[in-house]
Amino acid sequence: MAVIRISDLCDDALSPYVRLTEAQLRRRDNPAEALFVAESPKVILMALAAGLEPVSLLCEERHIVGDAAEIVARCPGVPVYTAERAVLASLTGYTLTRGVLCAMRRPRALSAAEVCRDARRVCVIHSVTDTTNIGAIFRSAAALGVDAVLLSPQTCDPLNRRAVRVSMGSVFLVPWAWLGTSGVCAELRALGFRSAAMALTERAVSLDDAMLRKESRLAIILGTEGDGLPPDVIRGADYVVRIPMAHGVDSLNVAAASAVAFWQLCRGC
Repeated sequence: MAVIRISDLCDDALSPYVRLTEAQLRRRDNPAEALFVAESPKVILMALAAGLEPVSLLCEERHIVGDAAEIVARCPGVPVYTAERAVLASLTGYTLTRGVLCAMRRPRALSAAEVCRDARRVCVIHSVTDTTNIGAIFRSAAALGVDAVLLSPQTCDPLNRRAVRVSMGSVFLVPWAWLGTSGVCAELRALGFRSAAMALTERAVSLDDAMLRKESRLAIILGTEGDGLPPDVIRGADYVVRIPMAHGVDSLNVAAASAVAFWQLCRGC
């Protein structure tokens, strides 16, 4: 175990934690150098269990033999940068969640065809940019039986630090891939799926409509809370689906809506 005590930001090895933006961490020009940051022992252990490669750890001193002990043991040779809690807070600008961060190499990007090969139920996240919602949708997808997640190019990166944390590591449990730009519904059709756009229109059917459950391969398309799904996606979908609600409420937060939809449409599939 290589423990390196720090007191300033001079070491370039600390850049993933304190200087690089999310876009710089992704390094789209050089995927081999692309990183993300996992936060909290549980999330880091889930990433390690998924086979992801650690580059370094940033940890409070007291956690090296405490909350981070198992992580350190599973990462022989990985440098562990450490300092007291107050020092780390001053360096990073915030108090670490349970005192541990881990910079990791991003996994190989999968194609939509790869993640959907044996899938029966997939979630499509369209233009959702709130990291909290992304993390919450992935957590519900993992818990409620979604086989894969597909993301439109405008959607937030699932390996954004906050999205990973909110998902409680579920981004490592459900395979995911980026869609292309040829049109969501056309691409889903080419992959062998019927599509269900979650939206409020005159042709919307109820989420408990028996026809939806009968579909052997179904893609559930979710949009942003403000604007919802674009008109072309709604027009191109095989179904438009609404969640029955009381008291005149017409919509739910997209993360809450995803959990309701997954529970109804993924059971027994």
